[in-house]
Amino acid sequence: MNLTRRGFLGSSLAGLALGPSYGQEKVAPPADVSTPFPAPSAEIAPFQPNTLFLTWQRDPTSTITVQWVSAKGETADTSISYSSLKNGKWQTQASTAKPYPLTDLKIFRSELTGLSPGTDYQFRIGKLSPIYRFRTMPAKATNPIHFISGGDCGVNLHTIANNIQAARQDPMFALIGGDLAYENGKSVEINLAFLRNYSKHMVARDGRLIPLIAGIGNHEVDGGYKKPRAKAPFFYALFDGLYPDTGYATLDFGDYLSLVLLDTGHTSPIGGEQADWLEHALKERVDHPNVFVVNHVPAYPSFRRALGVAGKEGTGEANRKHWVPIFEKYRVPVVLEHHDHTFKRTKPLLEGFSDKNGVLYLGDGSWGKLRTPYQPEQLGYLAASSRDYHLSLHRIQGKDRFHLALDENGRVMDVCKSGQRITGMVQVP
Repeated sequence: MNLTRRGFLGSSLAGLALGPSYGQEKVAPPADVSTPFPAPSAEIAPFQPNTLFLTWQRDPTSTITVQWVSAKGETADTSISYSSLKNGKWQTQASTAKPYPLTDLKIFRSELTGLSPGTDYQFRIGKLSPIYRFRTMPAKATNPIHFISGGDCGVNLHTIANNIQAARQDPMFALIGGDLAYENGKSVEINLAFLRNYSKHMVARDGRLIPLIAGIGNHEVDGGYKKPRAKAPFFYALFDGLYPDTGYATLDFGDYLSLVLLDTGHTSPIGGEQADWLEHALKERVDHPNVFVVNHVPAYPSFRRALGVAGKEGTGEANRKHWVPIFEKYRVPVVLEHHDHTFKRTKPLLEGFSDKNGVLYLGDGSWGKLRTPYQPEQLGYLAASSRDYHLSLHRIQGKDRFHLALDENGRVMDVCKSGQRITGMVQVP
């Protein structure tokens, strides 16, 4: 498909469930904002890209990446002006433009670096946009760290409801472990609809934009599994800053949190190089107090069959062969899984059996998709499961990690605490 500039500007994509705002209010810029030029209000600003979102390519304590999809020439000035709210000293940085797949649109990107940790910033695009806000991650976990995770979103009304619930928790960031839009590497409209939903609703109560960290799933890929990067055009066009060469990466937050993001065979094989890389990454972080592994297809599924039949591999079988022994060797406390479209919490597991020193697997990807899971009495490794649209809120407080499952109406479905990590403060090179 070739979506033209005129088509982009003229289409509303109303049929893709962009949906009502559920009472989400517009947040005005703070009253004490000092700008080097007059700032139009959010109501009348001529340029307000409805695909604008923040992400990270590296160090979340000192950088932020601003991205949006737009027609080239929609605004003449695409530079980013920014300043901290404390000193009001503005700087300006250019953005780059590269093709947005299957269209003549562009992805505009600007990575702001050299920022101060734990600091509120304001920014705007050119001179015609309103002022937006973001916050860098702190250098130390002197206060609780909290973030949202989930997966299997789509663009329906349940997705929007969970976006709004996520934003109401005022998370530091959102982590989506695959199957973001369900565009299957093909649909421009669906991918744009996902970005528009996220941009509109994932705004904290103080107007701060909530950064998005994404992992790859089968519905980012034309063909799902064992495909080259070119078959996941939208995912890698948007997130190649974090994934320049492979479908897996790490992201470290100071000395208090490490995310290890994996590719369950979509564009990178599970075994071989990725498994070797995983062992190296976890060995480097063996003394980090909080390591979260994120993957799409679950090692311990709640809906699909874990055991293969008639020569067909069971769900998560390759994970259990190549990755789970490494998780257990390096005492990973939590693995966030998705793909099955349920809520799931396993028992702490070692070699598939309950053990207080085992690995906790949380999932299973029902942000906007839903199936009926097995129950704990049917699968020995399950501790809890249910058929609910949900997201997870993770809170790191001192040496404790708490995990809350919330449904789309904000009801607390499940609460647990993970343990068994050797605590320490070792900075990764």
